[in-house]
Amino acid sequence: MNKEREFPNWEQLYQDKAVESMPWFSPDLDPDLAQALTRLNLSSGTVLDLGTGPGTQAIALAKRGFQVTATDLSDTAVKQAANKAKAEGLNIAFQQDDILNSQLDQQFDFVWDRGCFHVFPSERRQDYVQVIDRLIKSNGYLFLKCFSHLQPGEEGPYRFTPEDIGQIFSNYFNVYAIEETVYQGTLDPLPQALFCILQK
Repeated sequence: MNKEREFPNWEQLYQDKAVESMPWFSPDLDPDLAQALTRLNLSSGTVLDLGTGPGTQAIALAKRGFQVTATDLSDTAVKQAANKAKAEGLNIAFQQDDILNSQLDQQFDFVWDRGCFHVFPSERRQDYVQVIDRLIKSNGYLFLKCFSHLQPGEEGPYRFTPEDIGQIFSNYFNVYAIEETVYQGTLDPLPQALFCILQK
């Protein structure tokens, strides 16, 4: 289940393919996040959209009135997403950044990760947790979407149980909720996912 995975060169991927064809492309704000924002009565504040990719999540959050910083490992992804946001008249701070060696120096009310964490091998996960802890304000939230252990096969991202998430994040975060859901995108059927609300 936790066999070492191989992932694409993200920069090359965004240079070679249209973002609309990528498995994780979804034009709207993720419905699980939208529901969570309503549930927690969050309608303003600072947000980090981590692994922004096509930029759709960052754009949707900016339209809701959040102050959005959006980062991705791929410089091409960041530039493409920034152009889209600019065309819509949105002020989003786009930045190329490697979350495991992050150059970000501010704290956010919440971080939204819809696909970064679940590509990291087990030996890098605590590095990720520590960086995320540094980037979130006290009592702030990490909204995390990752592949579920219920997703069959061994291709693509690593799979997690709710218990795995609890153990990995327990030193820094409290589990507010973990729900079984699906990962919206271009795949059919949609992959099984976990939507996690973790509070610092």
